[in-house]
Amino acid sequence: MRHLTDTHAHTVASTHAFSTVDEYFKEAAAKGLQLFSITDHGPEMPDSPHPWHFGNMRVLPRVKYGVAMLRGIEANILPSARVLDVNATLMGFMDFGIASFHEPVFPPSDRNTHTAAMIAAMESGLIQILGHTGNPNYPIHIEEVVRAARDNNVLIEINNSSFVSSRLGSEPHCVEILETVMRLDWKVVLSSDSHVHYTVGDVDVALSKIDALRFPEERVVSMTPARLLAFLAEHGKPVATELADWLGELKTPHSIES
Repeated sequence: MRHLTDTHAHTVASTHAFSTVDEYFKEAAAKGLQLFSITDHGPEMPDSPHPWHFGNMRVLPRVKYGVAMLRGIEANILPSARVLDVNATLMGFMDFGIASFHEPVFPPSDRNTHTAAMIAAMESGLIQILGHTGNPNYPIHIEEVVRAARDNNVLIEINNSSFVSSRLGSEPHCVEILETVMRLDWKVVLSSDSHVHYTVGDVDVALSKIDALRFPEERVVSMTPARLLAFLAEHGKPVATELADWLGELKTPHSIES
């Protein structure tokens, strides 16, 4: 089965990225993707967009060229009692949030500190995905993090970019995370973490790791739009209802299975 969505991509609103929303729509359609997500960086990242950017994503079309787009944010995990650089008001505009470590915001520390910060981010109830968890600069107690993800209904991201261009050295950690997720009966999403539209939907390396481990396909929540939207509905996100008619119109039968 093809992987038909992408849950992580950046536009020119994050100024170290290089593509517009329309370029993403066109590339996603050309590649046969059915759904992708824009997840520009949260406010504490040095080149992030103004918070108003996220609230105003409502002006963007839900569907263009037959492809649906989710409105997301890659929030920063903070080394403080604030936990994340987003709040409930901002997240009320979002279809979902990813929480990630970034060096300019959270200077790398030790395994216990990283683990506690990740768990606090998930327990906040503000985010639905934990981003690029295999980063070797942020070692974690993997089993503790995966158990907390399962307990808080937060998905673990397997980030394709971590294997090919960013956060080099992530691969053995990502594989161990996948093994732990499989053992603890939890779930993942696969993402491109694109910073240019040419790579949207590119998760081939992440898929190869899934296949090599015989990771259960039904636990890859991002495999189909229906599966991903059903997960967001569990978090009370109205996007599942907003895209219900579009989902019903998808013509490829296997693309709408749950």
